[in-house]
Amino acid sequence: MSIPSDETAHVLTVTALTDDIKFLMEEHFSWVQVRGEVSQPQTSRNGHLYFTLKDSGAQLSCVMWRSRRELLNTDEVPKHGDEVVVSGPIQVYPPHGRYQMIVQSVHPAGLGALQQAFEQLKKKLEAEGLFDSARKRELPRFPDIIGIVTSATGAAFQDMRNTLEKRYPMCEIRLYHASVQGGQAAPEITAGIRHFSGSEDVDLLIVGRGGGSMEDLWAFNEESVARAIAECRIPVISAVGHETDFSISDYVADARAATPTQAIVMAVPDINDLRMKIDEVQAILEKRILDLLNKHKDAVSRFLDNYALHSVKQRIARQQEMLTWRREQLGRSLENRLQRYREENRRKGDALVNVTKQLVMQKRATWNESHHLLAGMDPNAPLKKGYTRILQDGIWVRSSDRFTQGKGFDIEWADRKVAVNRGQ
Repeated sequence: MSIPSDETAHVLTVTALTDDIKFLMEEHFSWVQVRGEVSQPQTSRNGHLYFTLKDSGAQLSCVMWRSRRELLNTDEVPKHGDEVVVSGPIQVYPPHGRYQMIVQSVHPAGLGALQQAFEQLKKKLEAEGLFDSARKRELPRFPDIIGIVTSATGAAFQDMRNTLEKRYPMCEIRLYHASVQGGQAAPEITAGIRHFSGSEDVDLLIVGRGGGSMEDLWAFNEESVARAIAECRIPVISAVGHETDFSISDYVADARAATPTQAIVMAVPDINDLRMKIDEVQAILEKRILDLLNKHKDAVSRFLDNYALHSVKQRIARQQEMLTWRREQLGRSLENRLQRYREENRRKGDALVNVTKQLVMQKRATWNESHHLLAGMDPNAPLKKGYTRILQDGIWVRSSDRFTQGKGFDIEWADRKVAVNRGQ
């Protein structure tokens, strides 16, 4: 049965269809958490762990590569019949036309199991003294540089940055991007804490993320993260979840913030409060000086020309000058920091524009080169220059030894084709 030409244009090959499915699935399910029952787990000779995750309505093929499998303790390896929650991306394998989950982490299902693990680790670290108030350090009053370990794309970081900009803009933020949930989260968070612990100029560290379920926040209950916080050289604020969420990190850190935004409030003063405080101190000093002058007005008037009075006036003038100078110094310092902040943003913006222009120019040059190369390979280009082509039976005769004497042929120009000796 023939297929109309307008329909054949929409017929896909198996490979093309599978590639489309692979793109859609792996793009949409780049990271998922799935709960189910483990069935028939097997470890291959290469050390990879294969198993099926199922429930009453479906089943899912799963594989945990050896590099992840080796990170599990013996009692953490899933067994047949275990109810677990696995995390990772979905991958399509075109040669077999099937999909599977690449498991990055596996945990016992249910809040009860997680809560039990939480309580066990909490008890262990508390016994080691990691929660003792005596080892907790005071936060710096006026930090110049704050390190933050969290996800660069999460709302928590944006909230912290916006709050700092309004509250204390002269302070610099340095972000270490880390996943805040999933199997890779705990190692990345641990690496971020150790990175800032080794920095000489960072004054304070904030570790955290926005709220979520206990499973979502579990990375901050990992022992590696807790010990990294305990060993950190600089004070640490733990800002995990919402006000009612508590993690192991909260107990180990030097301070606990109910939310990431509150962590910034704890870390830095409000510049408006500082200005008001300076104005308040100045007003108090002026009032005290005026009260003293009024109290001793008669004595001052009696000794108007007394040397001691001139000395008092000079001291008052010096104090007023000192107050004025200090206000001006603070104002200039604040303005200079704000100016440097604006210049840095402008410089980065210009650099991004330049890089973008260079990339566009490179791509345009590559396109032009490809276009010229393709034009040079046009088989009809010689015909346009006046050359002709001889064909027999519709085949281009490229050499004399392929020409059949006595047989009809066609002569082809750029604009037409003429038959010669046809039917003889």
